[in-house]
Amino acid sequence: MKFLLQIVLWVIIGALGYLLFNSVYGEVKFNKIKEDRYKAAITNLRDIRTAELAHKTVTGRYEGDFDKLVKFIDTAKFTLTQRRDSTVLDREQTRRFQVDTYKGVVIIDTLGYRSVKDSLFKGPNPDRYKTMINIPIEGLDAKYELKAGTIDKTTGTYPVFQASVSKETLLWDQEKDFLNKEKQVVSVDGVNGDALTVGSMLSINSNGNWPKSYGANDE
Repeated sequence: MKFLLQIVLWVIIGALGYLLFNSVYGEVKFNKIKEDRYKAAITNLRDIRTAELAHKTVTGRYEGDFDKLVKFIDTAKFTLTQRRDSTVLDREQTRRFQVDTYKGVVIIDTLGYRSVKDSLFKGPNPDRYKTMINIPIEGLDAKYELKAGTIDKTTGTYPVFQASVSKETLLWDQEKDFLNKEKQVVSVDGVNGDALTVGSMLSINSNGNWPKSYGANDE
């Protein structure tokens, strides 16, 4: 009987050890997959932000239609300017004091124009902006949600945009317990909330919500 009890205890210990190992290994594996997918998703979120900031520079607003944003990159040009200080006759002061009076001014000269596409999207894949709305994860056929509009502040009306993808979409095939825990993260070194986002529809902000460990979130 004693020998039988020892066997049962060893079986229980082995089973508990296996469950503990599997739990720890499962979380380690989940975190590795999560980090790889977040990095891939953030790469496109940065490109979307770059395109949106360029659109605002040229047009004064953000674009919520991805096809129109791509067309903008294909066709738009930045105006190249040069600022220089100069002085001109201040007619009002000259008339008042009956003596020539000058004032300082800043003159902006237009030097030329440069393609938005050539300025922003270089490197081995310069056409990546055409597919940056697609979430770049193998086996996942989904797109980022893209919004643009304006918000009213006491000082005026301001353009805003937001691009986002939910953690549930990015980690659709992972253990639900780990996913639910990840969606509730509140940490300085984690992605807080239930989605990866860049920009905001509620505040004047073009930053990403990921920590610096995933790369710059404010470029």
